Amino acid sequence: MTLAFENATTQIAEAWRDDLTDRLVEYVAIPALSPNFDADWETTGEIERAVTHIRSWIESRDVAGMSVEVQRLPGLTPLIVVEIDAFGEPATDATVVLYGHLDKQPEMEGWRDDLGPWTPVIEDGKLYGRGGADDGYAAFASLTAIEAVQANGGSHARCVLLVEASEESGSPDLPAHVDALADRLGEVDLVLCLDSGCMTYDTLWLTTSLRGLAAADVRVDIVSEGLHSGSAGGVVPSTFRIIRHLLDRIEDSSTGEVLLDSARVAIPEHRIAEAAAVADELGEAALEAPPLVDGAGLAADDVTELLLNKTWRASLSTVGADGLPPTAIAGNVLRPHTTLKLSVRVPPTADSAAVLDELRTTLTTDVPYGAPVTIGHAEAADGWEAPALSPWLADALDGASREVFGKPMQLYGEGGTIPFMGMLGEKFPAAQFVITGVLGPQSNAHGPNEFLHLAYAEQLTGVLTRVLDRHAQPRV
Repeated sequence: MTLAFENATTQIAEAWRDDLTDRLVEYVAIPALSPNFDADWETTGEIERAVTHIRSWIESRDVAGMSVEVQRLPGLTPLIVVEIDAFGEPATDATVVLYGHLDKQPEMEGWRDDLGPWTPVIEDGKLYGRGGADDGYAAFASLTAIEAVQANGGSHARCVLLVEASEESGSPDLPAHVDALADRLGEVDLVLCLDSGCMTYDTLWLTTSLRGLAAADVRVDIVSEGLHSGSAGGVVPSTFRIIRHLLDRIEDSSTGEVLLDSARVAIPEHRIAEAAAVADELGEAALEAPPLVDGAGLAADDVTELLLNKTWRASLSTVGADGLPPTAIAGNVLRPHTTLKLSVRVPPTADSAAVLDELRTTLTTDVPYGAPVTIGHAEAADGWEAPALSPWLADALDGASREVFGKPMQLYGEGGTIPFMGMLGEKFPAAQFVITGVLGPQSNAHGPNEFLHLAYAEQLTGVLTRVLDRHAQPRV
């Protein structure tokens, strides 16, 4: 059997125009916050709404050999499991796993006045709203690609599509779900994931590495109640000053270098060369044009070094704070406590659990003035480095990029985390990985004005179709 690429492309374009975009508009309107941001998610019911929405669409599709279920494990978020029998004349008995997630980040401030996280708006070919690009479109695109293979003379191996609901919380529920599916997954030799990004919207960008994550809330207490700063200032040490001192142990404030030994790795030479190639190709455009305010600058001048900072070096962000009243109502009070939410992005090959342990020890040992330090909401997720591409897959991806975009495939490292990749890499060490996605320039995942680039999502669907069919062909 031979896949008719042109016909498949036409079918995919019609699907995005006539159905998928409307379904994603409905999905964006569902505030399906990840469990970290909605502890009462079972009662709230928004994750269940998203599950029902995506499952009902999947069940409406005309895909041969497909079965759909929602796997539920006690106390965990649900997992949509779609099993699709091999189709056509595949030359392999192995399984292809396709991945997506339906949970979302919180609202975030700063949306344009005419936009909002749960108010989908299509403008200039972009669908604005939370979760369309990260990562609601993945389930729709993945199944549409399989449907196009079947309808246009192609073949595909057995496929299992997994759509989880805890990714934005670090995928804590996914390992148990995957363990429960172990017998059904069988031998996995290809993983397709659309939860990553791209440097431009005019070619295929393959993610070659992902950073890990070590995060925790750090609370410093000093007195049992607030005190007048005129009486207590200079007598009682400020918790903010204490926590500043502690932060200096884990980050060089003048350079941003993370000082934890466990968060340092040797960067492979081929990844340095990869970053340099991207810098040569795109220049400063490789940095996705951060919206700097007037007069502000970047962390360094060299684009290659900035790309390596983003992909292979640790970085610290303070992403939240408690104990600090809004300035408009802040009195002259020495506050009793300060809490910061710290997020350490960890190099791809570092041990995130070791980084978290060192972070905890560093922040709680020999604290100035004997102030109590409490570590809460700690989490760790390993990064991932892609194995070398098999010749057939490298050829398939580059060929698909040239056919769909008219340009060769590009390689780059990503600064975010997809915990599923590291976990699956351990469980299936012989598997090949295709990690890509629509999170390109200004798409602003997790932030305000997030958007899905609709044309690029459609083109990635075409790439998946070609890769699925090529995977089913005999290897030379």
